[in-house]
Amino acid sequence: MAKSPAPAAASAEPGEVAQDSRRAQMLEAAAELIAERGLARTRIADVAARVGISPALVVYYFQTKEALLIAALRDSETGFYAAAEGLLRNQGSLRDRLETLVELTFSEESQGEVRGQWGLWFDLWNEAFRHPEVAADRRALDEQWRGLIGRIVRAGIDEGQVAADLDVDTFSVTWAALLDGLSVQVALDDPVVTRDRAIGIALDFARRELGLV
Repeated sequence: MAKSPAPAAASAEPGEVAQDSRRAQMLEAAAELIAERGLARTRIADVAARVGISPALVVYYFQTKEALLIAALRDSETGFYAAAEGLLRNQGSLRDRLETLVELTFSEESQGEVRGQWGLWFDLWNEAFRHPEVAADRRALDEQWRGLIGRIVRAGIDEGQVAADLDVDTFSVTWAALLDGLSVQVALDDPVVTRDRAIGIALDFARRELGLV
């Protein structure tokens, strides 16, 4: 799910490095607070206080709470995709790649993600339902998720592990929706949909649809 870090950071001016560091601190603080309290109960002033800066500086960088939520989620997702891409590159079979992706999806805290990641998603969905500009960002994040699934499956087709006539786009949309739905239940501690059960359901579906059983 990510790109390698750009080497240009090493030659950045001291002021630019400081700005990047401060922005990262704000995103981390915002992600933690929103995950803990929800967007409605998180104020710009709360984010500023946790970082030790003025609220005006947070507004300068992000303008609104909604923009801060989206930026925090994107930042966390970048960490998740970087970890996923790194792990998936070392998997020899499609079956192994699917298992790795599912394990990451249902981990309480995947590598690179902030604590309480699903709390950010819950608020994003809530805001996207009411605000078109947030909805556009939600669509972009979902397309990135489906795109990763599609790349994994297409690699399996190229390697001869999956039938060439498989409708990859339909599978990606369906499996992404299944993973998201199960993840919500796991995040909410549903006693019926446990983490282990969700993993089993997700993998059984994928194996069956891809002909890996």
